[in-house]
Amino acid sequence: MESTKVFFDINIVLDIIDPMRSHHSKAKELWKILVTNKSQILISEDMLSTIFYINSDNKYTLEFFQIIQKRWQIVPFGKNVINNAIDLSIKNNLDLEDVLQCLCAQENGCAVFITNDNNFYDCGMSIQNVDDFLLSPLR
Repeated sequence: MESTKVFFDINIVLDIIDPMRSHHSKAKELWKILVTNKSQILISEDMLSTIFYINSDNKYTLEFFQIIQKRWQIVPFGKNVINNAIDLSIKNNLDLEDVLQCLCAQENGCAVFITNDNNFYDCGMSIQNVDDFLLSPLR
């Protein structure tokens, strides 16, 4: 049986690495459950530079990147995802970053997209916050 593919929004990754963030404990619990269940965790490669910029502990962030490079799939957008995201964002006045992430998750066959952004773009796949995912049968 193929493992479940789960895509993390950038706020989930930041919650995992920053103990001062309000969702830190739940994000760490989520990560532990996904590892235990042998789920595949995916993020887009553009997140790395943003996370590095946002997180103040550069050495810790780089060490975290070393770990996740071995265990997570860090995937590119690709030209089709970028073109589709731009078109959708223009047509529907959407947040390009959200659309890029969601279409990237779809393109890579993810079953669920996890974000704590309550206004995240609905691209037609399961979008859950950490609390909802921890209660779901997919966990």
